[in-house]
Amino acid sequence: MKIHIDIDCFFVSAARISNPSLEHKPVAIGGRSDTKIFTKDAKKQTVNFENSGSFVPTFYKAYEESDDIDAFKDEEGRVRGILTTSSYEARAYGVKTAMSIKEALGLCPKLIIKAPNMSLYQKLSHELHEFLQSKIPLVEQASIDEFYGDLSGWVEDDELAKFIDDLREEIKERIKLPVSIGAAATRYLAKLATTAAKPFGCKIVHPFEVESFIKDIPVSEFAGIGKSMKEKLRSAQIHTLGDLKKRRGTVESWGPYAKELYARVSGLSDTAINTKHKRKSIGISRTFDPLFCREELKRRVHVLARHLSFAILKLKVIPTVFHLGIAYEMNQKFHKNISLCEIFTEKKFDSLCITLFKEADIHKRLHVIRVSINCSSFTKNSKKELSLIGFEDEQKMKRLTEHSQDIREKYGIDMLKWGSEL
Repeated sequence: MKIHIDIDCFFVSAARISNPSLEHKPVAIGGRSDTKIFTKDAKKQTVNFENSGSFVPTFYKAYEESDDIDAFKDEEGRVRGILTTSSYEARAYGVKTAMSIKEALGLCPKLIIKAPNMSLYQKLSHELHEFLQSKIPLVEQASIDEFYGDLSGWVEDDELAKFIDDLREEIKERIKLPVSIGAAATRYLAKLATTAAKPFGCKIVHPFEVESFIKDIPVSEFAGIGKSMKEKLRSAQIHTLGDLKKRRGTVESWGPYAKELYARVSGLSDTAINTKHKRKSIGISRTFDPLFCREELKRRVHVLARHLSFAILKLKVIPTVFHLGIAYEMNQKFHKNISLCEIFTEKKFDSLCITLFKEADIHKRLHVIRVSINCSSFTKNSKKELSLIGFEDEQKMKRLTEHSQDIREKYGIDMLKWGSEL
């Protein structure tokens, strides 16, 4: 059997470990892009490579308790930002993930807003991962708060209920984190079982129970069903996983992806536990108040490029595909890609990002609200060969980049900046 372990309201649960007085109170964790990286008030940034998931950034600033509600106020004192998670006490008032903080406070005036503490989340996630590895032969970390385990040949079916219940209690006792655990023949059904087990519960779905278990579950709750597939299912009057299972011919006629989806929902297809994930890309983005000045936008691209360059060099990879996206007001978006197989240097990357920005900025009369830069297709994971044109000059610039990286590793990302940022 496979099991899925999910930390209940992880960010809130972590805050309660640091501050037990938050127990049994309506608590929410806010989330807002750290736009201070563009100002002199920039705080030392930390880079995260280990974990991913919703609201888990690659770059985050150190947590300070004074940040809590003040972190979400703009220059005029208005509360901005959204919620990344909330406690069950807060959810009883209608508070939901991704809701604006202002709206949440309107629903629950006594709601306690805490700023994210990514360092603490990473620490607790790492501790839980290590603990699970001591209990289960194969463990896969799917995100900062989700894990899969394979108990095949390790725990007999008649001992499964006791095993996962004991595991849940031991995690709460040792790491102070409440978790819910689902078990089933496949990872996909185990994840659904975890949802049914929440909060702080366990749920086993045996093979003979699959049909009755999925009968009334909305298709939107099944991981991997994208927006277009949801629309296709809705138009075919398929609203629940039970409906989907009954309509095998219809679903499978839509192609290989739909055929695999049917097999996963029915418990007929599974994916092995992957104990090691290879990072395939890395990026950085920031959302900010509408901004028109193109010179200031280019300055911000320089800042984002410097941060992303630091992360790429820290990973010791050479990306070959570069992507820059711009989001404008009025819901307009545009992006630009380029493939380049050369030695990576910070100066070249900075220039490349500015070029991509100029080419992507097709709505020059509109204000910009978001800029994102992403790098992928690392040479160590592909068969691409580096160009040797200008190799000697590239080596000189590479050495300069390495020296700059050493200084930033020791003193912080903001220790060295490009003159164009100032």
